[in-house]
Amino acid sequence: MFIVLNKQKIYSYLATFSTVIALFVIAFTVTNNVSNTIVTSSNSKELPIYNVQTNENKIALTMNCAWNADDIDSILETLAKNDVKITFFVVGDWADKYPEALKKMSDAGHEIANHSDTHPHVNNLSIEENIKQIESCSKKIEAITGKKTTLYRAPYGEYNNTVIRASKTAGHTAIQWNLDTLDYTGLTGEQMWSRINGKLKNGSIILMHNGTENTANSLEMLLNNIKKSGYNIVTVSDLIYKDGYVIDNNGTQKLQ
Repeated sequence: MFIVLNKQKIYSYLATFSTVIALFVIAFTVTNNVSNTIVTSSNSKELPIYNVQTNENKIALTMNCAWNADDIDSILETLAKNDVKITFFVVGDWADKYPEALKKMSDAGHEIANHSDTHPHVNNLSIEENIKQIESCSKKIEAITGKKTTLYRAPYGEYNNTVIRASKTAGHTAIQWNLDTLDYTGLTGEQMWSRINGKLKNGSIILMHNGTENTANSLEMLLNNIKKSGYNIVTVSDLIYKDGYVIDNNGTQKLQ
């Protein structure tokens, strides 16, 4: 009898202990999952579009306008001669200084996009300041071209979650690039082409600038080489998806 009672107690203790352990494991798992969810959410990095996943043989050529306008007529003439439309990312201050050049670009059928109002280091700005930069630039461009901007490229290629969220709040899609000609460093046309030749692929977005030493006089050669490589040159809006997409960790925009 004595032995039986001890066995019953032992079984009871074991059952109680097992229950406590099980509850502890469940509680730890739930707490850990909640903690991981919160950390993942708060630390998730938002990205602009660097390039697009597409089966179509098309790429977007983009040109930032932040310095002078001395070469705009030449650039527009070359683009017209080659029947190409591109996207110009324009700074608000540049629009103030060169409204006639901006009007010519828009009237020629090119896409005018937003490159901030004063070209600041946007990672140092609050979301409200970032929104103001975008909205102020857009208003200046609309006053000259009659069209609002919908695409935004942050100055210096900078961005963080605040910048991307500001862009969305201001009704703009943030655009980066995956191929940089480095034309602003004074490279020749041949050197620019060597940088992107072999790296071009469907959905690429190429970065160029006006107001540089060799951009205007190298543009026709670059356009011809891109076309000979089998690609059609389009604006960013004609390249990207407007809805039903995701942006992966490499900044590639893909349909869901």
